[in-house]
Amino acid sequence: MKSRLLAGLAAVVLAIVGAILVVSYAQGADTRAVQNLEPVSVMVVQKAIPAGTPVETLRAFVTSQELPGKAVSKTALKNLDGLAGKVTAVELLPGEQLVAERLVEPEALQASGSVKVPKGLQEVSFQLEPQRVVGGRLAPGDHIGIFISQKKGGLEAKPDKETTQLAIHKVLITAVQRAPVATPSPQPNASGAPDAPVEDTSLPTGALLLTVAVNDVNASKIVYAAEFATLWLSKEPLDAKESGQGAMQGAEVYK
Repeated sequence: MKSRLLAGLAAVVLAIVGAILVVSYAQGADTRAVQNLEPVSVMVVQKAIPAGTPVETLRAFVTSQELPGKAVSKTALKNLDGLAGKVTAVELLPGEQLVAERLVEPEALQASGSVKVPKGLQEVSFQLEPQRVVGGRLAPGDHIGIFISQKKGGLEAKPDKETTQLAIHKVLITAVQRAPVATPSPQPNASGAPDAPVEDTSLPTGALLLTVAVNDVNASKIVYAAEFATLWLSKEPLDAKESGQGAMQGAEVYK
């Protein structure tokens, strides 16, 4: 009886040990696979980073990750040392390696990215806050819809009524300029060491200056709206549907 009990206990112990060994081996498989490919530690984007983001706030968006050497870009960055003052040249997406050419001086970001003006059109610029510019997520080459709102005079039959209308469709953006983002320096804590970086969840601040290519009539509409009315933009790709909606009034908003 005792021998049977001891044999049973031994079988249970062996089964448990075997399971632990299998799990441990499986967990270490990925690590061993990377080690066999000469891994290199580089900075990898964890979540989307808007264009114009200062290097000083990037630590909240990137992490150091080991990748197989053959898969690492020649210009991939291992850290952010010596890059203070630079900003991201374009929007960066999760999973991207952070490479040196993606970081530029703020002046270069403001001056770069313009596109050629189509023949027959002219350029006009206007300034708006980020919430009116699709959160600031616009770049040269994008197409936009331009909404114009007027407190009075939008309709001849009802000149005293407020109106909003998507007045100009699929407008080409030729340049986007944005003010540099000021980043406060980290303050030392009670121990005298700087606090750990805090995740950046702030909304975009500062105005954006957009330049668009339009014909002479639409240029006049934009200038008029910038002077006497208000503007709001949508990102309107060339294949976006147009329903022909006229001027929107208060009574029609809830229909």
